[in-house]
Amino acid sequence: MATTTHSLIGKQTVGANGASSITFSNIPQTYTDLKLVASSRNSSTATTFTVTFNGSGSSYSGIYYTGSGSGVYVGTMSVTYGRSNYDGTTSNTFSNTEIYIPSYTSSSYKSSSMDGMNENNATEAYSSLAASLWSNTSAITSLTCTADSSNSFTQYSTFYLYGVSNKIGRAHV
Repeated sequence: MATTTHSLIGKQTVGANGASSITFSNIPQTYTDLKLVASSRNSSTATTFTVTFNGSGSSYSGIYYTGSGSGVYVGTMSVTYGRSNYDGTTSNTFSNTEIYIPSYTSSSYKSSSMDGMNENNATEAYSSLAASLWSNTSAITSLTCTADSSNSFTQYSTFYLYGVSNKIGRAHV
């Protein structure tokens, strides 16, 4: 029987002055997977934020599927990203994003999956699914979320990083 546990590695909440990025450093290498949960809002018009590992902004590839009030978009990308609300969306609302990174300590390339949505009480809102690959064999020791398009994350944006332990045990007979 498999047992899965989540342990909070760190939480960051953006203060009154905003923040262009947040970083989780010195990620313990004792878990099997990582999960980032974010509730964010950007200071201007960007609807996404980027996620980089170990300070590296290169070697990312992926595919996304986004639905909105006006259409469906499918394409490729060269980043790992999450959804973010912005000044044009309903006041005081924040997006939600979950990014799952399996086998983050392995010596293989690192995959991730993203499920995110902009909250908006209007016609135009975005819901996205994405899969990314970081073509690097290093273990992930830091993770940075950066607001896109010269924006900053606004006050009360929150980011939680969890370590996930997947342990397989023996079933009792």
